[in-house]
Amino acid sequence: MAHLIVQNLTNHIVLLTLNNPQQKNAITYEMIDLLEQELLKLDTDLNCRVVILTGADSAFSAGGDVKAMKDQTGMFAGKSPELRDLYIHGIQRIPRIIERFQKPIIAFVNGAAVGAGCDLTMMCDLRVGYNHSQFAETFNRLGLVPGDGGTFFLQRVLGYSKAMNMFLTGKFFKGSEAFQYGLLDYFYATDDRELAFKECLNLAETIVNMAPIAVRYTKKAMKLSYLSTMEDALEALATYQSITQRTEDHREAVDALLEKRSPVFENR
Repeated sequence: MAHLIVQNLTNHIVLLTLNNPQQKNAITYEMIDLLEQELLKLDTDLNCRVVILTGADSAFSAGGDVKAMKDQTGMFAGKSPELRDLYIHGIQRIPRIIERFQKPIIAFVNGAAVGAGCDLTMMCDLRVGYNHSQFAETFNRLGLVPGDGGTFFLQRVLGYSKAMNMFLTGKFFKGSEAFQYGLLDYFYATDDRELAFKECLNLAETIVNMAPIAVRYTKKAMKLSYLSTMEDALEALATYQSITQRTEDHREAVDALLEKRSPVFENR
């Protein structure tokens, strides 16, 4: 059984499903390998404009495998120097590939996103959930720190104090409370997963209908801007604007606006 399911949905949307349901989609080496391979492939696939990431069955991801932690096997094998290398060359490949990925990634949080699973949703560009969505940073409960990069991503979504609160208390946030806290960008007050996923698809289709080159450069600019000085950000934006303003996408968008019709963007 592959630990990642890849489905090409209609209208340039690709669905990636974490698939380790017996362990509530705990992250495995196979899952890391497949996620890295697929995102590398999709980054240059002109037919893909938006990726949705979710989990199989009732959980998004439980993060680390607690039994493997206890047994000190797999990702948790070896002494401290070996463990350090396992993190760098293992689970930390996920934030690296996601941070480089040019196209929008939407997390559809179908259930519990705990520990590294919570961090994985924070690495995505947007998060969509419903009544059964649940988040918690449980590393301190287990005497651990978020070795996957959670301290980098969570505070960029929530701000320092709210992120610190989650790490220090291990509190669970579910459904509407998660939305109010800022963990979800879109929340649907329903127990119906299919209905909530349909709304997630509608969001993905809204993004698909934007100019694809401009979307990629906007994401690139956003990533650069929160790590740069204002002057560096402005210089990059001048460059990106000079590129997008001479694309066929821009010409088509302007023509469509003037002709009072919907634009049709080619795969580029």
